[in-house]
Amino acid sequence: MSIAVPTDELASTVARYDFAYLLTIGDDGRPHVTAVSPVVTDTGLVVGDLGRRTRGNLAARPVVTLVWPPGSAEGYSLIVDGGSSLSGDALVVTPTRAVLHRPAAAPDPGPGCGADCVEIPTVAEGD
Repeated sequence: MSIAVPTDELASTVARYDFAYLLTIGDDGRPHVTAVSPVVTDTGLVVGDLGRRTRGNLAARPVVTLVWPPGSAEGYSLIVDGGSSLSGDALVVTPTRAVLHRPAAAPDPGPGCGADCVEIPTVAEGD
């Protein structure tokens, strides 16, 4: 089942954050983290100024995660998973999942994700 990306909702959510971290996976299986400033466009989330290691990781493993940290300890992090492709000097991330996440207020929230999460609908990968 496909769920359309509410691009305007993702764009307005991203606009509340100053920067993000781009996570790629290296040849040794460890994450490589880079601070970036993604821009929401009609084609996805566009990231420029990619380094040599990031480009190499993307060529071998195009699945990425973007994490926008909260502005305060009580705020939400925005986490976006997606597929990616290089387009000239830029990376285009096609979101497959987006969630606003913060630690749970209660020490034992019971069943569920164990935190205060808000899903943001995205297009299913491959659509």
